[in-house]
Amino acid sequence: MASVLASKMGLSSLRRKQAKTFNVAVVTMDADLEFSCEVLDHDMPKEEPIVFHFLAKFYPENAEEELVQDITQHLFFLQVKKSILEEEIYCPPEASVLLASYAVHAKYGDYDPNVHKPGFLSQEELLPKRVINLYQMTAEMWEERITVCYAEHRGRTRDEAEMEYLKIAQDLEMYGINYFSIRNKKGTSLLLGVDALGLHIYDPSNKLTPKISFPWNEIRNISYSDKEFAIKPLDKRADVFKFNSSKLRVNKLILQLCIGNHDLFIRRRRIDSLEVQQMKMQAREEKARKQMERQRLEREKQLREEAERARDKLERRLIQLQDEAHMANEALLRSEETADLLAEKAQIAEEEAKLLAQKAAEAEQEMQRIKVTIRTEEEKRLMEQKMLEAEMLALKMAEESERRANEADQLKQDLQEARESERKAKNKLLELTSKSPVPLSANALPPDGPNFNFSMENLSFDFKDTDMKRLSMEIEKEKVEYMEKSKHLQEQLNELKTEIESLKLKERETPLDILHNENTEKGTSKQSNFKKVG
Repeated sequence: MASVLASKMGLSSLRRKQAKTFNVAVVTMDADLEFSCEVLDHDMPKEEPIVFHFLAKFYPENAEEELVQDITQHLFFLQVKKSILEEEIYCPPEASVLLASYAVHAKYGDYDPNVHKPGFLSQEELLPKRVINLYQMTAEMWEERITVCYAEHRGRTRDEAEMEYLKIAQDLEMYGINYFSIRNKKGTSLLLGVDALGLHIYDPSNKLTPKISFPWNEIRNISYSDKEFAIKPLDKRADVFKFNSSKLRVNKLILQLCIGNHDLFIRRRRIDSLEVQQMKMQAREEKARKQMERQRLEREKQLREEAERARDKLERRLIQLQDEAHMANEALLRSEETADLLAEKAQIAEEEAKLLAQKAAEAEQEMQRIKVTIRTEEEKRLMEQKMLEAEMLALKMAEESERRANEADQLKQDLQEARESERKAKNKLLELTSKSPVPLSANALPPDGPNFNFSMENLSFDFKDTDMKRLSMEIEKEKVEYMEKSKHLQEQLNELKTEIESLKLKERETPLDILHNENTEKGTSKQSNFKKVG
């Protein structure tokens, strides 16, 4: 029921509101719903459930300029993405990888290696099956290649990623073209392509390169009678191109597409209506508001990261000082233990020296006593030897006592230095702990960025539908601007193509792959083809 109400009420107002920017229709069985009758009265299968696809009937020439509202852009992005994945629109492999990276960014936001780990795209449908089959690459290899491109898009919003996707897709050869089987006056089978730029005639085996094109600004009249369709060029000397379609219903659909695309082609080259200008103004203000909000969040994030880095640095410094204090304490304890041990040894040495001195004195007394009582030369000689030994022993003990005393003095000095180091470490710790903590609150954030003010511009020039010369000059200018903008993109696509070319399986190339490669070698593109045959 909701779909019925949307088709009868909402879409008609949306079509009127966005006639310049984006036409929306409910498409089923390759036809539109008529708003003048009930949904179930249309010629379509009656089995349940009935599925309606809300799709764009008329494709924009320039998605960035014409898709004003975010929701319109998002829905159109989903439609184009689906058409590429289902191979309704041919997309070369290198462009498929780049488009997949923007689709991933539109879904997941900025790349984060801690979150987007290998395998996070394993359940995603990102590449046409034709592209996957064309290369000898595993799913992991494709994911790695897509992730490399995805990481380069950091800083874009999801809306910007979708728009970049559409800007690449709109340059694909089959973008926005409705194909119809026709026959010329000789009965030769051909394809008629209708898009935003004009009418194109294709060989059935080549949907990429038209044989002839009729830009909308060079068509004077389009008409059909029964199954015969006629295209009259603006140049009256040129031949009228006639062809036949299989059904009258197809002719009606072709005429509707021609009228709608021609009308939009002319509108795009006029001054926007007041309503469209207001819509664009609102979109710009909303975009500016989002940009300011994004800048504010980025500043907050940057300040938070800086505060966290400063905090981490202080924490590391604190840990370093604590380690230094711990090591100083341990050294102090070892010094104190060593000092106590050496002091004890020095005391023992002093006592031993006193004891030796006492023994030396006793030996001297004994010697004097013996001198008095010596009676023979032999006894005198033995006594002198004992006296010499006693003197040597006393001297040795005195030297040992002095050495031990010096060691004790050195240890006391080392002890004092260790205690001084400990005092300095404690002072550093006290100084560190006495400082104020780093503020991490939102009050530390800088004020909001610059204000964005917008004002309406009054454009004063006339545009006449009959001024085809000026229209043609404007189209040529648009083509030059397009070539300049696409130069960087082409370099990026060539780099991607070179990286995966060695893994291509030539025998699996489709006819469209071969045709695209031939066009690339010739240096032709969608715009150059149109310029050449137009």
